[in-house]
Amino acid sequence: MIAAWSSPGPRWIRALVVFSGHADLVWLRLLRPGFRHCFVVLGSAGGWVCVNPLAHRTEVSVLPVAADFDVAGWYRGHGMIVVEARLEVPPRRPAPWRPFTCVEAVKRVLGIHAGYILTPWQLFRFISDVRKKSLTFPPRLR
Repeated sequence: MIAAWSSPGPRWIRALVVFSGHADLVWLRLLRPGFRHCFVVLGSAGGWVCVNPLAHRTEVSVLPVAADFDVAGWYRGHGMIVVEARLEVPPRRPAPWRPFTCVEAVKRVLGIHAGYILTPWQLFRFISDVRKKSLTFPPRLR
């Protein structure tokens, strides 16, 4: 028997949230341009993994690049918006029920339980605000 659940797995040291204006579904064009889809890229000492929740499936892929590769720069070079986010350990209670969207999937990976975040633009603003506050205030003591 393989003890997959007993090992802690890779320790993610970086999380990049990538926002795109591309929309295959017509109704997504109602969303703010540049913020119609989002996905998350996780970095560890061993490399990068991309979790891309699509309408018909969720793609999980190991990026074939070195751990020190500028992943954010590569996505920005392809016209996408990239924000570094903190990985949080959420409280041990169920997250609010929401439709399963790219935003909800990214929030679950990051440990965000804020139920009012529904669109990629709202997620971008939330992550940007958290980053500003963490740069201005002293770090939390654990």
